[in-house]
Amino acid sequence: MKLSTLFILTLSLIPFCTHAHGPTPKKADESIVINVSIKKVWDVVKEFDQISDWHPDVKSSKGGGKNESDSVRTMTLSNDGVIEESLDYYSDKDYEYNYRLKGENASVFPVSSHTSSIQLTAEGDKTLVKWKSRFYRGDTGNTPSEKLNDESAIKAMNEFVQNGLKGLKETLE
Repeated sequence: MKLSTLFILTLSLIPFCTHAHGPTPKKADESIVINVSIKKVWDVVKEFDQISDWHPDVKSSKGGGKNESDSVRTMTLSNDGVIEESLDYYSDKDYEYNYRLKGENASVFPVSSHTSSIQLTAEGDKTLVKWKSRFYRGDTGNTPSEKLNDESAIKAMNEFVQNGLKGLKETLE
């Protein structure tokens, strides 16, 4: 009798357990080859607070002008929304930096907790630019609206990264 009661109790908890976890992280992983030397590409990309110089989705950007950990950039996107990101890692030697979303603004950009990296690799006289992001949807609850669900977050982040890579290529070639 006790075993069957325990079994029924366990079965009744399964639906709660399957819905109790939050969202899973999503990823954007894009790259592009730019027909310019790594030094010339890095001279543009390395200015963390000047992303608006080459990214078509960023109307303006500003920051402290320092490429050090904890540097912050404020970006006004093409939809007039503002988001902030902070630099976590920066290396001239490795042609790489990593950054994260500093303050979420899901009504402007439907993602939360994103971390990203941009890394350059020389390919002869060309440059491979890799841009990777890990992020969550804008609403991390169990029933997000259509504007803040996984699909909208994936679409927004992939478009942002792809547009940035295309903009960088157009700026430099």
